[in-house]
Amino acid sequence: MFIRKQLSELQSRIQDKNHLIQVITGPRQVGKTTLASQLVDKIQIPYSFISADAVPSSLTTWVEQQWEAARIKLKNSDAESFLLIIDEIQKIHNWSEVVKKLYDQDRRNKINLKVILLGSSTLMIAKGLTESLTGRFELIQLPHWTYSEMNEAFGLTPEQFVYFGSYPGSAIFISDEKRWRDYILNSIIEPTISKDILQLTAIQKPALLKSLFEHACLYNSEILSYNKMLGQLLDAGNTTTLSHYQRLLDSAWMITGLQKFSGSTVKIKSSTPKLLTYNTAFVSVYSNVDFATIITKPELWGRRVEQSVGAYLLNQSRIHNFDLFYWREGNAEVDFVLRKNKKLVTVEVKAGKVKFHEGLELFKKKYKPAKSILISEDNLSWQEFIKTDTLTLFV
Repeated sequence: MFIRKQLSELQSRIQDKNHLIQVITGPRQVGKTTLASQLVDKIQIPYSFISADAVPSSLTTWVEQQWEAARIKLKNSDAESFLLIIDEIQKIHNWSEVVKKLYDQDRRNKINLKVILLGSSTLMIAKGLTESLTGRFELIQLPHWTYSEMNEAFGLTPEQFVYFGSYPGSAIFISDEKRWRDYILNSIIEPTISKDILQLTAIQKPALLKSLFEHACLYNSEILSYNKMLGQLLDAGNTTTLSHYQRLLDSAWMITGLQKFSGSTVKIKSSTPKLLTYNTAFVSVYSNVDFATIITKPELWGRRVEQSVGAYLLNQSRIHNFDLFYWREGNAEVDFVLRKNKKLVTVEVKAGKVKFHEGLELFKKKYKPAKSILISEDNLSWQEFIKTDTLTLFV
């Protein structure tokens, strides 16, 4: 079984005597539950692994009951500690207040109960952490799988990764694109929108939110104003509503709107967004061009490669805490601008043979980035770049 690299980090934290609540978040179907299962196979600590998925959201006493059961199991055992794992914790109303109360009781009474909370709704988890659990938790974010992980676990080629994306559960279906599309639509997209967003967040126009997501997939990596989008979407509201829905989809690791880089923070915030998905599976599932066809179309394929590089950088920006932008000035543009601790790195993606890019040179003269990277057949190939540790770009 493939083991994600976050397992060793989680194992070290659980075995630390100064234990904080471990919170694991990320998109659906990327291995949060599997990671916790692999952990309990490697450590010598008795545990309970439960899920709140089918529990009524109003039943806050459920968490207290499970917590008390874990306390009793610890007391009745010879073990020094006990591990309680709760999956889909965000399904329980006011979960963070309940967890705070119980965790603080254990600290006062010197009860060595270790806790892992799993959640697929990053929005609801983040809200609970900031409102109630400050200073009591450590966060592990599981992003979408990288090319290296998909290649090691399932043997995907770089081209398959670009088109089919990086959901591990979908890998067995790539030889049958209809089944693959059904899996992405019914096991990923639909439950993320209907369960993780619509059921847990007040949404006045659910049709608009779904339409915005589909629109972002169809116009992925394009710069598109909210006003222009409103003219193309069903059940349109206003730009404020659209911006809010885009942030919700961003919190669920589905789409984002990159802002244009500028030396002015005000200009960055008011810029027209560049739509980008977190996983190229979203783009392909709504495309009318299949895998065998698109790899023979250089213009279409080059665009998909750019989208795949963008998705990789977007996921890495979440877990490594760097900002991601695009840049455009007149006819000159740069696909991606990375910023970490005031250090800038530019990345331009070309699938063909390109030795020089005017946008990179103009940006370099104006903002003096630490590195300018041109991905092309004449420089660094995209196949090599998607295996790169993004943190090394800032060194």
